[in-house]
Amino acid sequence: MNSETPEIEGAPIIKPSSTDHPLYPAIVEACRTVYDPEIPVNIYDLGLVYTIEISDANEVHILMTLTAPGCPVAGEMPGWITDAVGPVDGVQSVSVDLTWDPPWGMDMMSDEARLELGFM
Repeated sequence: MNSETPEIEGAPIIKPSSTDHPLYPAIVEACRTVYDPEIPVNIYDLGLVYTIEISDANEVHILMTLTAPGCPVAGEMPGWITDAVGPVDGVQSVSVDLTWDPPWGMDMMSDEARLELGFM
């Protein structure tokens, strides 16, 4: 997730991202090239990307959600992410999983997304 990781009874709901990995910034930028077709903001700043996990072998696993379970691109979005992140120099493989827990909420958006959508 973009800011604080939500917790339940002291345990994170969402596994933290590999923010200290050298590929992390490039993967975030690749995620920012993918846009939700219904909202004119990229999926990273919308808060749809929960975890970017990068192994020592540069295998990337992304855990994400969508704005709603009935999202019309639910079947396509993971492929869009794979297509965006896969070409990043150094990435060996990409897997993307969708989750609905915790559900996405507008509070997960970055300040940039809030500003873009006129909420700030």
